[in-house]
Amino acid sequence: MSTGTDPLAPLAELPGVPEAVAEVRKSVDRLYGHRVMRRRASEVTSEAALRGARASAALDGADWPLEEVRRRTDFGADAEARTVGAALRVSAEAGQLLSTWRHSPLQVLARLHLLAAGDADGTAGRPRRAGEGAEALFPLELKASAGPAAGPAAGSDAPSAPIADLPPAPGAEEVAARLDQLSTLLVTRTEGAGAKAPALVVAAVVHGELLALRPFGSHNGVIARAAQRIVLIAEGLDPKAICPAEVGLAELGTDAYRRSLGGYLAGTPDGMAGWIAHCGQALRLGTRESTAVCEAMQRGMV
Repeated sequence: MSTGTDPLAPLAELPGVPEAVAEVRKSVDRLYGHRVMRRRASEVTSEAALRGARASAALDGADWPLEEVRRRTDFGADAEARTVGAALRVSAEAGQLLSTWRHSPLQVLARLHLLAAGDADGTAGRPRRAGEGAEALFPLELKASAGPAAGPAAGSDAPSAPIADLPPAPGAEEVAARLDQLSTLLVTRTEGAGAKAPALVVAAVVHGELLALRPFGSHNGVIARAAQRIVLIAEGLDPKAICPAEVGLAELGTDAYRRSLGGYLAGTPDGMAGWIAHCGQALRLGTRESTAVCEAMQRGMV
């Protein structure tokens, strides 16, 4: 049994990360202290799941209005409808997989992919095999790359930077090895006696690693964002799943998402810190979304 420091703990000391962690903690605590949470927490959770699913689908190219997502019952008509349906199914069940996640994250990831993809081609619910490719993470990636460089993320004073092409997904053998490493890290990191990485750091690493690996043939973005949500629940930062970080990611925009992911993939201290900070900013925007929901409920508008 390991008795050392959590391997992810050093990431929490990168420049800007302690501030991002503190800001997220303050934002989440403020939302959990809202008076509506004492009476209608389950309703806030349901609304956060719906809004998070809508935003996750939007990041995959299916940007539907919230009310359209709310009223529709048929999600098999076309590619966009199937993307929205996949995000809704994954979001609805993610919070129910917590006990399994604690001892078998890979089993949960397989379940999430089965929910998202169904079993139309026999590949759902298992990682890619040799010779099998993965869908692009961002359906509009080529269009974004061909256009002018996007500006910085909302609220940033940094100058705009060109968006580099993301590297291809690694092969099946590397995917399997890195998934095993990630699973082992998640299961054993709590055994250490030393410093523990904050929930934001753990969630950002899981999110980034799954986007980097693209372990399944499809729906990897939806699954990575759902896994981040599960980590935030499991780590105790957002136990009621009321902080839809997907909403914040969509608000910050696909270009900023891709640029920050590029930093994670580069693996430099600045790149890793930037990715964690981006995830933190998205989470704060998600708490703002749910705070607005609470305010609407308090005024009797919902």
